Amino acid sequence: MGALNVELLRALCETPAVPGHEDRVRELIEREVEDLFDEVRVDALGSLLCRRDARKGKAKSKGKPPTKVMLLCHMDEIGFLVRHVGEQGFIYLQPVGGFDPRNLFSRRVLVCTAQGDLKGVMNPGGKPIHISSPEDRKKVPEVGEFFVDVGLGKETKDVVKVGDMVVMDEPFVEMGDKLVSKALDNRVACWLGIEAVRGLGKTRHAAEIHVAFTAQEEVGLRGARTAAYGVRPDIGIGVDTTLACDTPGVPEQDRITVQGEGFGLHVRDSSFIADKALVAEIEALAVQKKIPFQRTMLAAGGQDGAAAQQVAAGARAVAIVVGTRYIHTVTEMVDKRDLEAARDILVAYLAAT
Repeated sequence: MGALNVELLRALCETPAVPGHEDRVRELIEREVEDLFDEVRVDALGSLLCRRDARKGKAKSKGKPPTKVMLLCHMDEIGFLVRHVGEQGFIYLQPVGGFDPRNLFSRRVLVCTAQGDLKGVMNPGGKPIHISSPEDRKKVPEVGEFFVDVGLGKETKDVVKVGDMVVMDEPFVEMGDKLVSKALDNRVACWLGIEAVRGLGKTRHAAEIHVAFTAQEEVGLRGARTAAYGVRPDIGIGVDTTLACDTPGVPEQDRITVQGEGFGLHVRDSSFIADKALVAEIEALAVQKKIPFQRTMLAAGGQDGAAAQQVAAGARAVAIVVGTRYIHTVTEMVDKRDLEAARDILVAYLAAT
């Protein structure tokens, strides 16, 4: 299939976009997919809906419309919205997405305002180590206790407004076979949605292919619901990251995935149970094409494939996922080999359907 387009993934990850503020990454994706689809439009919730018509008439010749296959790839990353700007210029936040407060200490952030982006630092309220007691240092602050300082003092109120977006400000890095960044959840899926259709080239596929780059997944699969309701797919494929807990301190049975062993064929999480026949079909195709994979199951959490499965009259659904270490942090890590496998199985499945 050729080399991985790492620079595209870098651009996707480094573009700020929290739930309800996906416009920047959506515009990037729109430019990237300009020649890949027959129709590209934005729905009322801000999801980017892309349609590629069937390229051969096998289904139509039997008097049936083509099968609608829908990939759901959410654009939003976990982040914050400004909830208050104090008189001294300290910014207090409302999380949009799930954070572990232990990962928020002493972080650099980007505060995105109508007048431009501001560099900032995030810390919890309280005493620094030099004047704190041993008991003080044992306490883990709640997310709401963290604040941002952009260095402007009282002038901050003139620039930063309630509702402005705040994201982590960390660079994308390549480390051997690994790629590390904030927002790999779920810019990995955006990358896969683009590269899978690009990988089809001029393949004459029988399915009508829809790729929905969805909004507001991190706050409840919202964009996926409206997108799936509009498309009414026959088959829904949630494209996402999942956990790779193949690291010290995690028992073998809790690892979910092991990096380097292929894409995740996701059979269950707390939002859905995959269609058994669809799981078997993709598994057989992966074996035939010699694409490495691992079956995955997650005790908690969900992904956009559930929305396709459940809205309107429903759809057969499954998820293709990429195991990610240190998820929901600024050090999210994926393995290039797993990313390649996920791309290749999507290309193979779309071509064969």
